[in-house]
Amino acid sequence: MNLHDEKITASLGIPAVPVKNNSFLRTWGPAIAAIFAVVAVNAVFMGPTGNKIPALSERHLTHQSLAEERTKAILEMEFDASVDRKVMGNNLSRVVRNLSEEEGGLMEYTRRRHRMLGDYTHVDVSGEFTSFGKWSVSIIYFAYWVFLMFPNWFLPIGRPGIALGGGLTMVVFRFILLVAGHGPVFYAERVIIMEPLFLLFGLMLTTIYLEKMERGGLFDRLRDSLDDPVRWKRSAKIMTMSTLGSAAVMNDSIVLIFSAVVVDLSVRHKVANSMPYMLSLATTANIGSALTMTGNPQNILIVSLAYDDIGWIEFASNMLLPVLTATIINSIMMFTYYATELFPGSSSYGENLGIVFAGKKTPEMLAEEHAYFAKQVAAKENSQYEDTSGWTIWSKLQVLVCILFLVFFASGVDVCVTSITAGVVLMVIASYKRQHYDPKPDNLEYDADGNALPAKKVYDIDGNEIEPEVEELVTESETTLTEVDYGLLMLFIGQFLLIGSFNDTGVPQSFFNIAMGSCADQMTDVPCVYWFAMIIAILSNIASNVPVCQMLAATFPYASPYDWLQVSFSATIAGNLTMLGSAANMIVAFQAAKVGDRTFTSERHAPFGIPSTLLCLYGGTFILTNVHFSPECSIRLGECDVAE
Repeated sequence: MNLHDEKITASLGIPAVPVKNNSFLRTWGPAIAAIFAVVAVNAVFMGPTGNKIPALSERHLTHQSLAEERTKAILEMEFDASVDRKVMGNNLSRVVRNLSEEEGGLMEYTRRRHRMLGDYTHVDVSGEFTSFGKWSVSIIYFAYWVFLMFPNWFLPIGRPGIALGGGLTMVVFRFILLVAGHGPVFYAERVIIMEPLFLLFGLMLTTIYLEKMERGGLFDRLRDSLDDPVRWKRSAKIMTMSTLGSAAVMNDSIVLIFSAVVVDLSVRHKVANSMPYMLSLATTANIGSALTMTGNPQNILIVSLAYDDIGWIEFASNMLLPVLTATIINSIMMFTYYATELFPGSSSYGENLGIVFAGKKTPEMLAEEHAYFAKQVAAKENSQYEDTSGWTIWSKLQVLVCILFLVFFASGVDVCVTSITAGVVLMVIASYKRQHYDPKPDNLEYDADGNALPAKKVYDIDGNEIEPEVEELVTESETTLTEVDYGLLMLFIGQFLLIGSFNDTGVPQSFFNIAMGSCADQMTDVPCVYWFAMIIAILSNIASNVPVCQMLAATFPYASPYDWLQVSFSATIAGNLTMLGSAANMIVAFQAAKVGDRTFTSERHAPFGIPSTLLCLYGGTFILTNVHFSPECSIRLGECDVAE
């Protein structure tokens, strides 16, 4: 119970019950149990040494044979590299799927895609490293990975400084390896993916103007819509909004916009532990984004990388039950692990169920409700509070810009251009409002009776009166643009450099091949699918989910739509395993730290993130394995025709 709780309960005559610090078993017990459960499940299905892994079926052998024939055929095709460069550029989305017969049809599409995967998407330069080069780059990467995971253990530099320092260290060290003959050239500019940086900048700009433009505007209304005096209801509202919003738009967008709202709610209610609310936002943003093909960057990439077409409805219909299962599991975990924070005064799990389903309330919850509503009444009676019940023209313009943003995003317009345009439009509106409608600062001086004093006259050395200078306008560059979190952009740039150099070594690919073993060619079939999901989750947290998807596309170029759905679900849910598992976690931590709330750390995230992620991962994988509508064979490869 925090100090705020104690004041409330004391004022109402309710005895305050001190909360003891959680023991090691209470904190880490669920995580340890979940890890042992995963090991046990895979040991039961595959055997302790993998002896229960079945031999390849006729379907798998047919797939291998067709894949080899198709690859051999396209490698024998003649092509003009200059024409390919002109047609495809460096963007995979420009490899048109449905070519006409005059353009070359399916085989020409396959050839272009094969070249794109090998030359642009996942360029394998691991053979150009010596053993020393691979080991040294890997050691540097994992050292900075630990620094980023636990920044408070070392010098107080912060994650942006650590990431940028790590990226520059990797660039310099790769040059030394090149000169010494231990590694290839490191093209740093190629591994820095500009789209996420543009998206983040546009979203930060948009968020700042939604928050700062007007008191009682759209930002305040969003915050009020998630507010509730009952703690568990507040957490439930955040989870619902985050899940649906991430599915509709993109998880990074939702987290960046609403992380400030959640932090503001935690400050408003003076909560002692804001972790439940931040985790409610971050974890459900990742889970909800798994529902649609536009929910996160890896899903967008997967739809582009897949050999066969995967439509929006097909993707969402397959993911609906797994995402629903993961959402339920994560919610139960949230209300169980943080029961003390979310159900103040409750003494048992059964009492918590009565509070949720029967509407019961403890004395502490009633005290918080009374204090909340009393504060609202006092705020309304206070004359310094303006009436913000109606929608002003500026709030309506904010809503209009947000609606247009969603419409253009849903229409397939580049999300980076859309987000930056939305931010610039709001900047122009805010600047116009500040210059022509907002009250100007009063620089007059007054006497004791409140009468305005005439402006003081200033004279030069010759006794001539100096005319007062016209007050210069304060520009947006001096005010709002300085509030953009450029440190967050530096954080991602540094991580791109670290991850890109590490992936060049081929270590993630080798780890995948060794770990999967004989399951590699039947990775989405039982029993291998559960081990495959775990390997993808580990790789996504070590080497990032987008490079993992690129690696799999180059390794298994003819994977079926169902295979890609399994990859998508595992890589997305894996974002909740550790702090570095997804950009959403980093954004929430960064936004909270801005206002002095540094509770969202790796040490506090892991005890909840590990068990929740593993349960969601295996529960959703089980549902997706048994209930899916996408074909388990590649239609374009002709595998489905052979199967019939």
